[in-house]
Amino acid sequence: MAYNDLRMDNQWLPFTPNRSFQKDPRIFVAADGMHFTTHDGRQVIDGISSLWCVGAGHNRKPINEAIKKQLDTLDYSTAFSVSNDKAFRAAEMIAAMAPGDLNKVLFCNSGSEAADTAMKVALAHHRARGEGHRNLFIGRERGYHGVGFGGMSVGGIPANRKVYGAALLPRVDHLRFIHDPVKHAYVHNIEPVWDEDLLLELESRILPLHDPSNVAAVIVEPVAGSAGWYVPPQGYLKRLREICDKHGILLIFDEVITGFGRLGTAFASDYYGVQPDMLTFAKAVTNGVFPLGGVVCSDRIYGAMMGAHGSAPDHAIEFFHGYTYSGHPVACAAAIATLDLFREENLFARAGEMGPVLGDAMHAALKGLPNVIGIRSLGLAAAVELAPLPGLPGKRAFDVFMDCFHRGVLVRNAGDNLVFAPPYIVERAQIETMVGTLADAIKRA
Repeated sequence: MAYNDLRMDNQWLPFTPNRSFQKDPRIFVAADGMHFTTHDGRQVIDGISSLWCVGAGHNRKPINEAIKKQLDTLDYSTAFSVSNDKAFRAAEMIAAMAPGDLNKVLFCNSGSEAADTAMKVALAHHRARGEGHRNLFIGRERGYHGVGFGGMSVGGIPANRKVYGAALLPRVDHLRFIHDPVKHAYVHNIEPVWDEDLLLELESRILPLHDPSNVAAVIVEPVAGSAGWYVPPQGYLKRLREICDKHGILLIFDEVITGFGRLGTAFASDYYGVQPDMLTFAKAVTNGVFPLGGVVCSDRIYGAMMGAHGSAPDHAIEFFHGYTYSGHPVACAAAIATLDLFREENLFARAGEMGPVLGDAMHAALKGLPNVIGIRSLGLAAAVELAPLPGLPGKRAFDVFMDCFHRGVLVRNAGDNLVFAPPYIVERAQIETMVGTLADAIKRA
């Protein structure tokens, strides 16, 4: 199929330079394993798990068959005042994987909805406990929590925020970012050790400014994925947990990217040994084949919400929130099959094994190349940072992305970063091809 056989006048592509795309369309028509097939018959390695989603690789028959079977059995049912068997089973499996007492799953459809859901849970939880004045949120610079107004407000990526101005939530502050481009330009499977306490500002400025008693929650990505795979300092998340505990503040981990195997563990919470009060998930939970997201809450949060309505009539709703497609039976069937496949093929462990292979290759091939100013790798993901062109931030990385695509490798450009996060089934030879193609493109750029 030639792309000029397609009418491209109507689709407005998300997070895409649409004018540029029209001049050089990039269209996939099939996928299998580690590869896409383009409209003109070329094979392209999926070096980014299709935006962190396809952990088990494309076109996995067990997931496909589970979806087909579910469509023939129960295609859809409302989630309000009734539910379906697959939603209960998927929630049970996810809760069993989540750390500690994170046992209550609220389903939605995406990471953006999950972030907004978690924020609403935080507000409702504090109100249920008689502390409704806790209504301020703390995010982090360069954090990404989706594109809902709540997630954008606590997020810290300037381009995602600048157009919306006063529509963003007013009661929000932000922590410092977690990267030192001079001292920690090159990070490989370690937690950087800082000379200073990055969270000192939280205790000495942010919390005193707002008063800790007014803060509902802190939300962070354990590893800053969307900004370009930035690794937190040693002990950072544990110290953040301690500060939140000290002041009665809820801690939310956005695990939409790190959840379900990217670091070689079920969640980054497990990798770092820190349990949040809530974690958000999406993407890899269904291997990307069907939209599904959610929030896993602690028993304590759920108990407080239910307890606050102990004297209410039985028909009273405890939490006025949800989505038409919360716990969609087909999405949950896909999640069940995906989580089964992850377990049967031991794919989390495989991601943990292949992560150092990717990191070794990135550092060996890219360090010292023209305009390379940093490389960061942890788990099965790695990023190289390029010096921006004067006055054209992101242009050099975009040119490298385009070069790699036309040579058969899909890499993600995020600002001036180029990121690999391949499916967990990736082979060593494919990593060599991916990294070699990227290295050549950087040289040409």
